[in-house]
Amino acid sequence: MTTTDFPPAATLAARLSSGGAAYLPGDDGYDAARGGYNVAVQHRPALVVAAATAGDVSAAVRFADEHDLRVVVQATGHGPAAAAEGGVLIDTSRMTEVTVDPKRRTARVGAGVRWQQVIDAAAPHRLAAANGSSPTVGVVGYTLGGGLSPILGRTQGYAADHVLSIDLVTADGVARTVTAATEPELFWGLRGGRTGFGVVTAMEFRLFPLPHLYGGGIFFPGEHARTVLHAWRAWIDSTPDELTSSIAVLRLPPADSVPEPLRGRQVVHVRVAYLGPAADGARLIAPVRAAAPAIVDTVGELPYPAVAAIHADPVEPLPVYERSALLGDLPAEAVDRLVDVAVDAADVPVTLVEVRHLAGALRRAPREPNAVANRDAPFLLFLASVAAADAAPAHVAFQDRIVAELGRWTTGRTFANFLTPGDGSAAHRATGYPAEVHDKLVALRRQWDPRGRFA
Repeated sequence: MTTTDFPPAATLAARLSSGGAAYLPGDDGYDAARGGYNVAVQHRPALVVAAATAGDVSAAVRFADEHDLRVVVQATGHGPAAAAEGGVLIDTSRMTEVTVDPKRRTARVGAGVRWQQVIDAAAPHRLAAANGSSPTVGVVGYTLGGGLSPILGRTQGYAADHVLSIDLVTADGVARTVTAATEPELFWGLRGGRTGFGVVTAMEFRLFPLPHLYGGGIFFPGEHARTVLHAWRAWIDSTPDELTSSIAVLRLPPADSVPEPLRGRQVVHVRVAYLGPAADGARLIAPVRAAAPAIVDTVGELPYPAVAAIHADPVEPLPVYERSALLGDLPAEAVDRLVDVAVDAADVPVTLVEVRHLAGALRRAPREPNAVANRDAPFLLFLASVAAADAAPAHVAFQDRIVAELGRWTTGRTFANFLTPGDGSAAHRATGYPAEVHDKLVALRRQWDPRGRFA
């Protein structure tokens, strides 16, 4: 099928810029435009608009309104809440402009920019952003959901805390620049409220000086999981805010992309990022380094453009099923329970069982209030399975069991960026926010999208 077989789509295509495009099912380019990183979530829109400009986005939103179609937005597809069935999918991956202002220490990015582009643009100026662990994650989606940085989190807080302005196309198709001065309530909701207010076409945010970075990962044999987890838990309470850390039990595939010493093994991966001199960093991490014999130790002085090596997240598209929970505490009993259930007696080989340490600025209120919620928890439990569709139900059920087994220590909430892909229920979405924040966000969405155009 082509746009000529569906006259309204042809009308829209004529409104787009020379860099934009519209695709119907069956068109060359449709599958590529609707695809994303997490291939477990398959969008099947009636129309894909590959937007190259803010004008393309406005045209797509107006078209959806004229034809009473729902709108879903995707840049990289790392964290879709639910699959789009029908409607219009606006693909912003072509909007890749990045501008760094070293004097103001700011970056301005288009809606399709990925973190590695910002990292590479900021590094020559010895500046850094509150980016995530993966270089392929989209900047805008990550930031709208809060943005938990494993490098600058403890010193600077969430990425959303440092947004200065947002260019947004609202449900009426109008392009607006939203700031604390122009639309304070909407600006509050966009920073942490994730989706549902419109289509973000660009964003400006603060950057930070980064004179030193000492970081990397230490991989221990899986049989030492209990010992290393206890050592890590005891160690992190003594670490300064300049040091951000997490720990994960990984079941690595026997793939050529995995370094030979780790290939096909279960390992414990301690990740560290220290914003100070290497000598101080080495002294600080000595206790956890000594927890067990390491298979691989990559921790050392690290250039900022290589920061993705700390977590070494996969970059190729995968079918990923996720679950998360914030923990109010992680005592020794909870560590043992996690190892008992998720590692030693695991019925299903969950690919990643991770605990992130949340401290410092991550647990303080920002200087400019926003919708990023649940800042009180000191730990985040994150589970992920790379699995074929027929194996997915078993993985999802076992992830739920892990969280249930740790129920005494969970808060019943998670972060908006870690809401499970595929579960778009209102009850599930509400776990990202306390009731007063959730209700305020719902009211804002009704104000700015009264007909519920945006999914």
